[in-house]
Amino acid sequence: MGKERDGTGPERPTTSLSPSAEFPPLSAQDVEALRRLGEHWRAGEPVRALPVDPELRPSGPGAAHARGPNEEFRPDQPGELTTTPAAEQPDSLLGRLAVRVRRVLLGPPLSSTSMLRERMRKLIALPILSSDLLSSVAYGPEALLTILVLAGSAALGLSLPIAGALVVLMVAVGASYRQTVRAYPHGAGSYLVASDSIGPRAGLTAAAGLILDYVLTVSVSVAAGIAAITSALPALSPLAVPLSLLVIAALLTGNLRGIRVAGNIFAAPTYLFLIAIGGMTLVGLAQAGARGFAVVPAPPVPASEAVSVLLIARAFASGATSMTGIEAVSNAVPALRPTEWRNARTVLTWMVSILVLLFSGLMFLIYLNGLVPRANETLLSQLAHRTFPHGPWYAIVQAATALVLLLAANTAYNDLPRLLYFMARDAYVPRRFLHLGDRLALSNGLVALSVAAAVILTAFGGRTQSLIPLFAVGVFLAFTLSQVGMVNHWRRHRESGWRRRAGINAFGAALSSIVLVTAAITKFTSGAWVVVVAVPVLVLLCLRVRRHYDRVRQAVSLRPAPAPTQLPSEGGRERNMAQEFLPQRVRHLLVVPVARFDQTTLRALAYVVSLGQPSLAVHVSPEDQEADRLRDEWTAWGDHIRLETVVSPHREILEPLAQYIAQLRERSPDITLTVVIPEVVAEHPWQRILHSRIEHRLRKALRRLPGVVITSMPIHLSEVHSPAR
Repeated sequence: MGKERDGTGPERPTTSLSPSAEFPPLSAQDVEALRRLGEHWRAGEPVRALPVDPELRPSGPGAAHARGPNEEFRPDQPGELTTTPAAEQPDSLLGRLAVRVRRVLLGPPLSSTSMLRERMRKLIALPILSSDLLSSVAYGPEALLTILVLAGSAALGLSLPIAGALVVLMVAVGASYRQTVRAYPHGAGSYLVASDSIGPRAGLTAAAGLILDYVLTVSVSVAAGIAAITSALPALSPLAVPLSLLVIAALLTGNLRGIRVAGNIFAAPTYLFLIAIGGMTLVGLAQAGARGFAVVPAPPVPASEAVSVLLIARAFASGATSMTGIEAVSNAVPALRPTEWRNARTVLTWMVSILVLLFSGLMFLIYLNGLVPRANETLLSQLAHRTFPHGPWYAIVQAATALVLLLAANTAYNDLPRLLYFMARDAYVPRRFLHLGDRLALSNGLVALSVAAAVILTAFGGRTQSLIPLFAVGVFLAFTLSQVGMVNHWRRHRESGWRRRAGINAFGAALSSIVLVTAAITKFTSGAWVVVVAVPVLVLLCLRVRRHYDRVRQAVSLRPAPAPTQLPSEGGRERNMAQEFLPQRVRHLLVVPVARFDQTTLRALAYVVSLGQPSLAVHVSPEDQEADRLRDEWTAWGDHIRLETVVSPHREILEPLAQYIAQLRERSPDITLTVVIPEVVAEHPWQRILHSRIEHRLRKALRRLPGVVITSMPIHLSEVHSPAR
């Protein structure tokens, strides 16, 4: 298994998603520090017997024949228990109802050992990972011709040479990502390649471009699919946004059910689209062959611009939107069955081959039939009408196109959570994106993608055409950085045939950079400025998150222990460390806030006295009379613990109490101060509003103080019997 370092922590495996990625193993230096600290712990004292069996073994008659401790836990080996589904059930009725609804929607939970079974086989991976890429042929050719037609009908003859250049670009980028998959078999694509071969900031830049691309893929694809439906059924137009949000919810639910289930759900529409478009292409070519491939003259279109290099470059960049999603396989390598990288390369080859065939065939047929973009009908619809003037085939093509456009967003649902996982593992985004849900899906990443796409879609009222120009900028930014990174990779490792491989990547990088620069310049005022601004903002946010996690890591990391001779006499850092880490050096003071004498107060007082540590009771009173009354009651009780009363003439209770505790800590910073708060625990959630819940407010007020522990001594109303009437 390969290992890697990020320069900030221990080595970690890089081959697959791991449920324990948030807690990587300690480095050798940390283990040595831990060993030294352990040597200073109090030794020689007898181990006290526990008052309860921690393995929860049954006792009493027949215990020797019992299978396990109870229905919630199963013994696996000495000192280790495994939970059962019964241990995961909430106690409340509302919680159990929520779990039942979740199980109906998502299915039963999957164990961590099911991860390999949940991976995709190639026939499922192809439609899941290619839905975005292959569906782009529905709008890529039209995006290209929409720019060319600005120069009039005569300029449409340039469509085939430009399409040929795009095919070269597709093959070059596809070949580059085939090499990426082999060189980086643990996934993460452009982000990991750029980070490893260029630097962390380059990797974050590539990741930012992909994040924007994936969010836009969901919002634009769903909006385009709904637009196809409302075009056929105009009565549904006012419901475009609610329908779009419903589709996003369905995509989220399907992906939360797990990779394998989502694959089975979403594979059929992509295959239907391939059959429909592939069949239309074959029939169209046969019809063109029957007439000797004669070109039908295009209808006259007046020119609004002259043919120029800039116009051709704009058309090339617009047609390059047919390649969005080509990086999907490199991001999702761990999601495939073993051997992961080999199967990923096979899927990628299929994807690029199908893309080249469909794109080339459609561009050729559009040229032969003299079709031009119209405001009220897509080029794909015109071609389907021309190819299938009678019968149900036109409706099948349109239905398959609308369905695959809706599901093209599923590629983003597979890739963005994985990208966020790898970024979270490097501490650039919140650690919560490392968590696997109970169906072995990266649930937090899926939810974040859905929320971001829903916000964008709602903000634009379901009309996201203005967001389409942003696609090429974000995705080709990632393409360029990835391939430049691969060139550096080959130069650094110099494996057999590295010059040829570096040449392929350099060629792909050159073409990708041309598209990137052209799209950024020509589409800047049309919306590309959003990416130009958003990418550096995302990079800065990620760096800020990383700095925070670095501070946390430094604050909680194991430090070198002082020598034993330094513990009693040395001051400064060694002394503080001894007080922090060694139990024999910790000094305690237990504080009990007292409001009145009742069972909760007496239980808390009995608890702190049983610990055998110095204890103090504090009472904050709004007037002298109440303070005097409590002192009299305290004397009647026996004055077993020192009582300190604080009179607050302005009737503030919480703030003076917090200030008093802070002053105690300030006067003696070497003590560990534990505040034990008597608490009444209500039977029902609605009853909580009837109590002050001072423990939560005090915990919030004292959270900033080091060396202060806030705990509570509860008394449950369900345990208290009401007196007989």
